[in-house]
Amino acid sequence: MHDLPTTGVEAGQPSTDCDAARADWLRLSLVAGIGPRHLRQLLDHFETAAAVLDASRTELQRVPGIGPKLSRAIAEARESIDATAELELCRTNHIDLVTLTDASYPRMLRELADPPPMLFVRGHLSSADLLAVAIVGSRHCTPYGRAQARRLAAGLARAGLTVVSGLARGIDAEAHRGALEGGGRTLAILGGGLLKLFPPEHAELAAEVAQHGAVVSEFPPRMEPQPGYFPQRNRVISGLSLGTIVVEASERSGALITARHAYEQNREVFAVPGPVDSRASRGPHALIRDGARLVATVDDVLEELGPLVEAVPTGDGLEVHRPAELQLNDTERAVLAAVGTQATAIDTVAAESGLPLPRVLATLSVLESRRVVRRLSGQAVVRV
Repeated sequence: MHDLPTTGVEAGQPSTDCDAARADWLRLSLVAGIGPRHLRQLLDHFETAAAVLDASRTELQRVPGIGPKLSRAIAEARESIDATAELELCRTNHIDLVTLTDASYPRMLRELADPPPMLFVRGHLSSADLLAVAIVGSRHCTPYGRAQARRLAAGLARAGLTVVSGLARGIDAEAHRGALEGGGRTLAILGGGLLKLFPPEHAELAAEVAQHGAVVSEFPPRMEPQPGYFPQRNRVISGLSLGTIVVEASERSGALITARHAYEQNREVFAVPGPVDSRASRGPHALIRDGARLVATVDDVLEELGPLVEAVPTGDGLEVHRPAELQLNDTERAVLAAVGTQATAIDTVAAESGLPLPRVLATLSVLESRRVVRRLSGQAVVRV
């Protein structure tokens, strides 16, 4: 499956009508007091960002929640907000802008009641991210929690799922590192602008994430992180994901806010148990008590998600895939295509794929580690 087309602003790209439209989106998003719900209501009413900015104050105030102060700010935005400079800042720093109307906007987010109207992206979004699982937890985690987050993230990555987290200290960072170690994709969702990275010591990790996925924010690049922004970004973490795994969390942790968002978004919630007397595991234990799926291994997650990780939307309908199939290279696809749902001789796989036997054997080992095929004996395999 190929990556969805990017429609963001690239470094060195000439000014176009597309730039003008993005400038309007950006200008509108920078109006003080406009949140995702206000913006969605305005777009539902006026259809485009340009139409919102061109509307009179009287017309704007017909939209629920838009009062005199906010309507004045919107009406004056073309003069008061230098969106061109902000676009140039994005180009210079290799930040793409993805709007709600772009083909590359994540479908899972578009389903939310309050999707971010605009995303700032360093790296790239992919159609493979339709199969994503979030891993979140406490910044003040234990060695046990770190190990579990890293282990689960690596296993999910090897199974072909994208790992989503928040780049915070503790569990989040271990989730990203585990996904990278597993050779998979990972998305980091920030509670501030991409040029105001928090925590700052994760700059190198953020760069690695951007190379193997994306660092994403709904906030303009120079927006300073604020405590109130993190619960808002948590809905994006859960919204991008089929399910959310909480590894360690106190009873008042932001990770539990992410779990609550997942419940509200009709997504799955998972929790990793810990020692019964561990304060760090009180949050996951409460989630398990209230019905979250207990997770000990990656298989617990894949089993619970079931059909959700097999039905992959395409342009013309549905194609059925195991999640790991989304990341196979040409050789792996050729070998997999030669393996049947009944016992298939390895010699037959070599003959049908047209590949040398040593390469077939090595490729089958990779496919087996990704749980795509199962070795029945030294001479036969079957598709899982």
